[in-house]
Amino acid sequence: MVTIHPFRIEIPQQDLDDLRARLAMTRWQDQLPGTGWERGVPAGYLRELAEYWRTGYDWRAHEARLNELPHYTTTIDGQRLHFVHVRSARADALPLMLLHGWPGTFVEFLDVIEPLSRDFHLVIPSLPGFGFSTPLSAPGWDAARSARAFTELMARLGYPRYGVQGGDAGAFIAPDMGKHAPDHVVGIHLNAALTFPIGQDGEMDGLSEEERARWSAMENMNDGYLQTQSKRPQTVSYGLHDSPVGQLAWIMEKFKELTEPVAGLPEESLDRDLMLTNVTIYWLTGTAGSSAQFYYENMSGAAWDAAGETGDSGAWGVTEDSADGSAGWAGAEGGAGGWAAAARGTVPTGVLVSKACDVTIRSWAERDHNIVHWAEYDKGGHFFAAEQPALFAEDVTTFFTKLR
Repeated sequence: MVTIHPFRIEIPQQDLDDLRARLAMTRWQDQLPGTGWERGVPAGYLRELAEYWRTGYDWRAHEARLNELPHYTTTIDGQRLHFVHVRSARADALPLMLLHGWPGTFVEFLDVIEPLSRDFHLVIPSLPGFGFSTPLSAPGWDAARSARAFTELMARLGYPRYGVQGGDAGAFIAPDMGKHAPDHVVGIHLNAALTFPIGQDGEMDGLSEEERARWSAMENMNDGYLQTQSKRPQTVSYGLHDSPVGQLAWIMEKFKELTEPVAGLPEESLDRDLMLTNVTIYWLTGTAGSSAQFYYENMSGAAWDAAGETGDSGAWGVTEDSADGSAGWAGAEGGAGGWAAAARGTVPTGVLVSKACDVTIRSWAERDHNIVHWAEYDKGGHFFAAEQPALFAEDVTTFFTKLR
């Protein structure tokens, strides 16, 4: 029997008291004199932020705001899934699923719900193993399996035709939804999308100077978090699960590196309380380890599903065996340093690019997707919906209007 249950976020007070006690008891690490963000989150910055988290941040106020939204849970393929479902007042509204990535949560989309719900019925899930979509039911929850679960979720909600928007991990899941259910997905909108060379002759020819800089940035990225979460997610989870300051630093480093302006502090791009709500959800749900499993499933070549079938997209991952010794990229079917592209998607696809933070290369994206819309912005970074909600909502609406 298919059931969808209303859900409210109701964190026990003892969990909040425990968080504050742990923050107060933090054993602080020294920092080398004369060093800063280049070696990780500076101690002075983190101490001040942790103290605000302990004494100034009001979870109950943000919990109340979140509970103004209609939350639900259901179980698909043995996995509990949490989602927000906001119906538009517009009679002919198009259903639209919004998919976050790591280290995000559904709260990334809070400021785009109002403008987007003018034209769309919104379904905003927590990815399997993230936030309230826990506990993780089993190994194997890669992008393809998540995509199949989300197409089933849209079917359960009675939506035979719908759009999908995804960023970061969502930018892998969304195209897989289109491949799994092309007769149901009318369009796919992506941001923070990754594109890779596949070893074809001439694929580097014609790249602009800016695109070559993007590829260089990808090759030389600081992928320490990625390597750790894709290869040893269980090990790293113990420290993050036990120490709120550890969890705070792990996520805030990404907010610093992937927001615009890149040289600024994350508070210049995102509301401090919004970032702390995001971190607090990871902490209160204990999902440091389960969310990292998504990297393992997709990057280790261990992707599989309950039926023993290969995923739609194949696993994607990093390798240290590229010809120049730098961090290269490998698909599940490819050799070291190359990406084994899956069959080209047929669903009309739009791409939003942050010129400050994204490394998406158009010719490689067009090789893999049916691109019908491309927009690049000087404002906004990796967490575009939260950093520039008005621009994000406008671009998404513009893309799907083309398809109506």
